[in-house]
Amino acid sequence: MAYTKLFEPGRIGNLEIKNRIVMTAMGCSLAEINGEAGARITKYYADRARGGAGLIITEITRVDDETGVGTPNQLSVTNTHVIAQLHHLVETVHAYDTKLFVQLHHPGNQTPSRLIGGKQPVSASDVTCNVIGEQPRALSTEEVEAMVKKFITGAVIAQKAGVDGVEIHAAHGYLVSQFLSPHTNKRTDKYGGSFEGRMRFLTEIVKGIQYMCGPKFPISVRMNGSDYLADGIDEEDAIKQAKYMEALGVQAINVSCGTYDSGSTIIEPSFFAEAWKKHLGANIRKAVNIPVIAVDNIKHPSVAEGLLEEGQCDFIGIARGFLADANWGVKAQKGEDRLIRKCLGCMECFRILNDGLPLGCTLNPVLGREFEWGEEKLVKNGNGKVVAVIGGGPSGMQAALVLSKRGFKPVLFEAKGELGGTVNLAKLPPNKKMLGEFIDTQIAELEKEGVEVKLNTVATVEEIQKIHAEAVFVATGGVPIVPSIEGIEKAVTAEDVLSKKVEVQGNVIVIGGGVTGLETAEVLGSEHKVTVVEMQDKIGGNLYPSVVMHLAQEIIKNGGAIAKGKALVAIKEDSVSVKDMKTGECTDIPADTVVLAMGVRSNRTDVDALKAAFEKVVLVGDASKPGQIYDALHCAYNKAFVFENL
Repeated sequence: MAYTKLFEPGRIGNLEIKNRIVMTAMGCSLAEINGEAGARITKYYADRARGGAGLIITEITRVDDETGVGTPNQLSVTNTHVIAQLHHLVETVHAYDTKLFVQLHHPGNQTPSRLIGGKQPVSASDVTCNVIGEQPRALSTEEVEAMVKKFITGAVIAQKAGVDGVEIHAAHGYLVSQFLSPHTNKRTDKYGGSFEGRMRFLTEIVKGIQYMCGPKFPISVRMNGSDYLADGIDEEDAIKQAKYMEALGVQAINVSCGTYDSGSTIIEPSFFAEAWKKHLGANIRKAVNIPVIAVDNIKHPSVAEGLLEEGQCDFIGIARGFLADANWGVKAQKGEDRLIRKCLGCMECFRILNDGLPLGCTLNPVLGREFEWGEEKLVKNGNGKVVAVIGGGPSGMQAALVLSKRGFKPVLFEAKGELGGTVNLAKLPPNKKMLGEFIDTQIAELEKEGVEVKLNTVATVEEIQKIHAEAVFVATGGVPIVPSIEGIEKAVTAEDVLSKKVEVQGNVIVIGGGVTGLETAEVLGSEHKVTVVEMQDKIGGNLYPSVVMHLAQEIIKNGGAIAKGKALVAIKEDSVSVKDMKTGECTDIPADTVVLAMGVRSNRTDVDALKAAFEKVVLVGDASKPGQIYDALHCAYNKAFVFENL
C-alpha cells in the first residue's frame, strides 16, 4: 500500500523534514573513546539516513564528563575537539537529505558509578534509582547552575558542527526528568517545590540555548507522557509540562514514557502490543500547537500510517525498527513491508549494551559492525559457483542470502515441507508471533534474490553431487539434549509438546529454565500445574531481565512453580527425583509428564560423509555451536561473508 502520510514532508520550526519518520535516540556505544564521531558511528547513522529516516536524533550525547557518562564509547559535546568529526557525520547524513539533531543527556541517578570512575552519582535529590541501587547525592544550587551551562555549551558545540537542532533528554528518569518529576525532586531551593521550581532547570537550559544559538535554532524536548510511578509524572502533569515547554519556545516535543524504576514501560519487550501507548502522544498533541514526535513500539509501516491518519502525532518515532533493519523507511516507501526485518522485542540489543559491548541485534548481523561487515564490503567473487546449503532454518537462509549476494549460486535443501526450522515451534508461545513474521521475511528475501529452494528433499551426498556443488554449508541445527538417567524413556521433549506430537497429562515438570523451558511452561500453565526445574541459580540464561521476569510471573500466576539450583537425577513412575546443587540432598516432586528443555547439541549427522565427498564443508548455526537465533544468524552471516576469502 502507499503510505501517503508517512512520506509527507513536515516541519519543526523553520526546518523542513522530508518525511514523518524520525529515528529516535538510542545508545549505541559506537563513538570513539574520546567522544568523537568516528568512522563506525558515522557509517551506522549514514546507513539509517540512506534507509529512509527523515530526521535522525543521535544517541544519548553527554554534556558532562565527570558525572554524566551514559555508556562506554558515547558521543560527547563537552569539548570543541569533537566539532570536526561531528561535522563530518552531519555532512554524511545530509547527503541523503536527512536532518540531524544531537540529543543532550545526563543520566543523573541512573548512572552506575563504574562509568564515572567510582564517583557517587548525582541527582536532583538523594533519591536512589532501585535498578542502579546506588545512593546519589543532590546537586547543590551552584552545581545545578553549572550543569545548566554544560547543556548550553553542548548545544553550542553541536551547532558549530552544523547539526540542524538539539534535543534535550528530559524523559526516562534521567537528570532533567529527575528535576521535573515529584518522585525524584524533593528540593527546597529555587529548583524544587512548586511546578515552576521543578521546571526551572529545563527552563534555564532552553533559554540559554536560545540566547547562545539563536531563537530559530530548533530545540526538541524528549519528555515522559507518564512516569508510570505512583508519585511520578502522570498524564495530567505531562500535558501541563508540554504547554509550559511550548510557551518557552520549544519547537517540538518527543513523547515517550517510563523510568528505570517503572521497568518495561521504558523499552518494551515482546509482550507489549504495538502502539500500546499512542494515547500519551495524542494527549499532548491535543494540548499544544507545535509538532509532536511519538515513539509507539512501531514495527509495521501500516500502523505508523494509521497513527498519522488518526492525528495521534505529527512524526513517527522509529527506534529499534531501525536497528533490526536500517532500510525500514526505504522498504516502507517501496511497499516492501514483507522485506522489513521487524524488531522482535527480544531486548537482546539492551542486554548487549549492558554488557559494555557495542550495539547488536538478533535479526541484524550487521548492526554495530556496519563499517567492517556491511553489504558494501561483500566480495562479489562467487562467479556462479554452486554451493549447497543444508537446512532451511534461520541460519541456512541467512547463509544462502549472503552467498547469493556475493555472486555464488546457493541451492537450499530442506528435508521438511516448509522453511523456518525450529522457529516454526518457537513462534507458537504467547507474544512470539514476530518470530513467524521474521521467517516470512527471510523467505521473501530469498525469493527476491532468486535463491533456489528444494523442499521435502534430504540433502544426501548424491543429491548434492547432482547439482555439481563445489562446497556445502551445513545448517542442520541441533537436537534436544537427553541425559542418560534412570527412567529417561518416560520423558518427552519441549519440541514434542509444542508440536503437539504428544499429549500432556496431569502435573508437569519442565526440566530446564532457559528460554525454551520457560516458554513451554507458559504455554502449558493454563491447563496444567507446571513446575520448572533449573540446575543453575538463575533462570532465563542470557535473556534480558524484564523478559525473564514476565515469563516467571506468568508461570506463577497460573499456579506454577520454579525450582532453581536443582538437578534432575531420575524419573520415576509418578515423580521426578532432583538433587539440590548446594546441599546434595535429593527430593521427589510429583510428576505425570516430564518435559525436557535442557538445550540442544549440534546435529552433525552425515558431516563426516560430506567432508569425505567435498573439499569445503562449512558448519553454521547450531550445527556449528548451539545458541540463540542471534548466534545462528551472526555465525551464518560471518562465515558466508568470508567464504573463500580466508
